[in-house]
Amino acid sequence: MSRIGKKVIPVPAKVEVKINKNEVTVTGPKGTLSRTFNPDMVIKLENNELTVERPTDLRHHKALHGLTRALLANMVTGVSTGFRRTLLIEGVGYQAIVNGKNLELKLGYSHPIVIEPPANISFEAPQDARGRTLHVNGIDKEQVGQMAAVIRSWRPPEPYLGKGVRYDNEVIRRKAGKAAKGGGKGKKK
Repeated sequence: MSRIGKKVIPVPAKVEVKINKNEVTVTGPKGTLSRTFNPDMVIKLENNELTVERPTDLRHHKALHGLTRALLANMVTGVSTGFRRTLLIEGVGYQAIVNGKNLELKLGYSHPIVIEPPANISFEAPQDARGRTLHVNGIDKEQVGQMAAVIRSWRPPEPYLGKGVRYDNEVIRRKAGKAAKGGGKGKKK
């Protein structure tokens, strides 16, 4: 058995799950998510617990078993508590400003970058961090991660000074500059 696939998913009290063959709709305090799963997987709701069963031990079914369970668990977590991805912005003059729903990034280009969020995604830029911290919030884990990746792609962190947009838990391997590499020697005469 798949260790991930055989775990049961507890459904919180405020969350409602509707199963229609292979389409699952999860509704909670944060919103509603719907997804169509592979028809081979059997999804059951009993005693406020979701379970996923597979028909055979074929490699394809084993892979789908764990994937289906993980996607269902993310849907339940998303509509009950939501997901958050934190980005850190480092560099002189680099900052993030939230104007209404839109995000305005100043990343050293000649113009600010304006990003309009898709449905179910919101941005937060705490004022105490002076635009250096950015939170991407949403109910769909996949959308939150994709939006954070798009923001990071505008100015990925560079290894010499560490300037750019990076994830909160990301470690940037720093490189030594020219002076350290050459040993501080001048031009040869």
